[in-house]
Amino acid sequence: MMLAAILKIIERDIDKLSFEIEQFHKEENLWVTKGGITNSSGNLCMHLIGNLKTYIGKNIGQFPYQRDREFEFTCRNIPKSKLLEEIQETKQIIIISLSNMDPDILDQPYIEDVLGFEMTNTYFLIHLTTHLSYHLGQINYLRRMLEIN
Repeated sequence: MMLAAILKIIERDIDKLSFEIEQFHKEENLWVTKGGITNSSGNLCMHLIGNLKTYIGKNIGQFPYQRDREFEFTCRNIPKSKLLEEIQETKQIIIISLSNMDPDILDQPYIEDVLGFEMTNTYFLIHLTTHLSYHLGQINYLRRMLEIN
């Protein structure tokens, strides 16, 4: 039950991520920051893709992936269509990974020390859902700030 709920929330928010990126009317605004905001929506999108592909796709689903976290925050001008493709690919990897995950391991320790302390798979999956939601809100806010007059 818990695993199905986590998957449903992550799927919902990945769909919202796709929607937010699609809503950028000026593609160049994907790579713009404003005021004290230091990460563009495009960079936050790439960061979420790298995060989910690493911690769920690779570590849980055994999908091959080599993360370049620095690139996630320094890349520029990736076409919106490419971002949307990457989001959909990530969504499929997450669906397969979590659908095939044995629910009996939810209370076992996550395989990597990511946050500096031991945590269960359940704890870390909940963390990943809130991380996705947090950055999704940032993308929404920045898009509206840049594009809604």
